[in-house]
Amino acid sequence: MTRRLSGVYAAYLVFTIVFFGPVLFMLWSSLRDNVDITGSLFDLGSPLTLDNFTNLFERFAFGRHIANSFIVAGGSTILGLALGAPAAYVIVRRKLAALGFVTLLARMAPGVLFVLPLFVLSIRIGGPDSVALNYALLIVAHLIITLPLCIWLLVPFFEEIPISIEESTLIDGANAWQRFHKIALPLALPGLSVALTLSFVFSWNYFLFALALANERTMPLTVIAFNFIGQGSNDFGGLMAASALISAPALLLTIFAQRWLVRGITGGAVK
Repeated sequence: MTRRLSGVYAAYLVFTIVFFGPVLFMLWSSLRDNVDITGSLFDLGSPLTLDNFTNLFERFAFGRHIANSFIVAGGSTILGLALGAPAAYVIVRRKLAALGFVTLLARMAPGVLFVLPLFVLSIRIGGPDSVALNYALLIVAHLIITLPLCIWLLVPFFEEIPISIEESTLIDGANAWQRFHKIALPLALPGLSVALTLSFVFSWNYFLFALALANERTMPLTVIAFNFIGQGSNDFGGLMAASALISAPALLLTIFAQRWLVRGITGGAVK
């Protein structure tokens, strides 16, 4: 018994180092000078400083880029839920598994397949010259990520809702929208919390669409971090500081929604 517990704790320790080691190293490096990082990666005696974070806001309009990331990720998440929840409900109630699989194909395909058509569309409609159009195009592009994810996360939750509950409302004359809005949707709230959190995190971290479509006024954080590495000069301290700020919103959202995430994931797994 003691040996078994020792093995379990050893496995926990290994997993903790593997998963949290890089995060702690990123945070520690974000507080070190670039000279100290390039000189010795693991010099525990090097002084700590906030200069890397200060330089971010001095060199770039970092507040604007943070707002851009929230607009794109938040917009695509909300729109993905608004479209994905009714779509998942219809797929379940009408037994349209083939349609659900078609939506999943877009999520399985590599993002490179969509970049060129979206880039040509952006040029045709004047996206690079218009902030509003550029935001709209980025949000629509990120729907390729969030919409299939929302649909396939919500399908198991709607499948668990007994059809008899909805049929009982027919006595009161409830139509299809009322059954979805007042019965099915409230019962699927744990699934909505899972879909919201994961969709936001995936959209927030996605790099390719923003790199190809965003202009200087709509550029999100993930593309800005790309500026710290170049030929002949690498600002590792600035890169680590930018990475820490990029990771913070998604991490905080996950921690805040942890209770609903656990409830939603375990709820959707029960048949």
